[in-house]
Amino acid sequence: MKFQYDDGGRAAAGWKGHTGDCVTRAIAIALEKPYDVVYEKIAAINKHAKGEKTARKGLSKPLIRKLLEKNGWAWTPTMHIGSGCRVHLRADELPPGRLIVSVSKHLVAVIDGVIHDTHDCSRQGTRCVYGYWQKGGNENGTL
Repeated sequence: MKFQYDDGGRAAAGWKGHTGDCVTRAIAIALEKPYDVVYEKIAAINKHAKGEKTARKGLSKPLIRKLLEKNGWAWTPTMHIGSGCRVHLRADELPPGRLIVSVSKHLVAVIDGVIHDTHDCSRQGTRCVYGYWQKGGNENGTL
């Protein structure tokens, strides 16, 4: 799978250093929204849900689901308990288009078979995909 370095606009928003912001980054890239807008939305959700004022450590899976569904994205699971790995982070095993892909301890934006992230997280095509988000019926969702 091809890899394109993309920090989702993090540096342009004035952020420096490294952090566990893959949720913010993947959503900003896939939804084509400014990093700071996505960061603030996630921070507000975290503040309401957990009393934390940051988006540095992402969101829980139920809150990611709620946010993305509200914005017109649909979840497609590719792995179930006991099923083993059937889909890998490979262009030929994922559909075309803008995706937010869930892999172990990470979310990554994939656009038309190209990883958009700060590192190549594909493990040379062996990384298992738990599922992915893609635009659903509500194309007019706003963050």
